[in-house]
Amino acid sequence: MLKPRAFALVVIVALLVSACAPRSLSTQPSPTTQVKPAGTLNVFAAASLTASFNEIGKAFESKNPGVKITYNFAGSQQLAQQINSGAPADVFASANQAQMDAVMKNDRIASSASKVFVNNRLVVVYPKANPGKIQSLQDLARPGLKLVMADKAVPVGQYALNFLDNAAKDTNFSASYKESVLHNVASYEQDVKSVLTKVMLGEADAGIVYTTDATSDREGKTTQLAIPDNLNVIAAYPIAVLKDSSNPKLAQDFVDYILSDEGQAVLSKYGFIPVSQ
Repeated sequence: MLKPRAFALVVIVALLVSACAPRSLSTQPSPTTQVKPAGTLNVFAAASLTASFNEIGKAFESKNPGVKITYNFAGSQQLAQQINSGAPADVFASANQAQMDAVMKNDRIASSASKVFVNNRLVVVYPKANPGKIQSLQDLARPGLKLVMADKAVPVGQYALNFLDNAAKDTNFSASYKESVLHNVASYEQDVKSVLTKVMLGEADAGIVYTTDATSDREGKTTQLAIPDNLNVIAAYPIAVLKDSSNPKLAQDFVDYILSDEGQAVLSKYGFIPVSQ
């Protein structure tokens, strides 16, 4: 057995060793430290947003290390159907309110969550060689012209029909203008990108698309024919976070970035009309 003096010495040495041992650092963040969310976002977006959202997504990912955005680009009506069929999505960006309302009706998006984040407008495009010899909007009704449009279930397709309604009421057009134009439609496409592609490939004499799509023709294969303001239709694009998003905080951060000055500047660069205007 240790004598009292020896035992006391052992205790003192043990205490000194304990005091000098390295302490483990806490892995928990300080209460004042703000941790940015990480994870994957599934963003369902209208086909006309492809180029602008790809650029916005890269900028958002660079600002939020660890975040990965996965896009599903298609006609808004197709996206709404997929979401209502149970497809996992975090954010829905539609090219019209009707498809957003369809998802709200199915209770996957709260009515208060939807916000218009950008606007767009229509334009007529035709091949640079102009085989249809188009000089004016009236020429779209000329017999034998081959026109391509989006289906009326697609937002841009309905907007195009609204434009034709407006034109038919204008004294510069005949009362049968809409009927004559629709008689020239060779095909109805499921998204606006398909309309532009057919015109670029020379498979149609003309098509009706968004100005943003016409701007995306970097190769200059098409020429634009403007639609005046009194006949044109301003397309309002709403965006919202899904109720059952797997990462609602990150999804809302993405929506907020879209609505920020930086996000709006990118959209403007691609020909969209910012909501601030």
